[in-house]
Amino acid sequence: MAYKINVNGKGQSVDVEAGTPLLWALRDGLGILGPKFGCGIGQCGACTVHVDGQPVRSCSFPIESVGAAKVVTIEGIGATANGKKIQAAWSELDVAQCGYCQPGQIMSATALLNATPKPADADIDAAMSGNICRCATYTRIRAAIKQASGQKVEA
Repeated sequence: MAYKINVNGKGQSVDVEAGTPLLWALRDGLGILGPKFGCGIGQCGACTVHVDGQPVRSCSFPIESVGAAKVVTIEGIGATANGKKIQAAWSELDVAQCGYCQPGQIMSATALLNATPKPADADIDAAMSGNICRCATYTRIRAAIKQASGQKVEA
């Protein structure tokens, strides 16, 4: 079945079966490879994208649930003010090690700044708790979020 979805500001058509997770519609149907497959059950956060500004786990979000919503992936998040700040801070602070989880981390961090412009540590912990980093770069992730929000980064 053909689904019309808006991804990163562009109208797209993807032909997939009903019930197909958004992740596979993006990756296999549209060739958008930034969102990663991690666990397949929405627990690790590697597949995080925004649907109408809200972070969702695309591995467990069915394509038919997108409807008229706007989908933004890691490929498009840099076009937003907070996404650009987060990506810059990630780069400046060398957050990534292996990098596999980083698209999902950046998507969750951007959603956090959109909702809470000056997040406290507890806000960061809550917003990022669903994103797993096997390289354990959590200290750098927190510092990058603080830097992107204009807060002092502790050494």
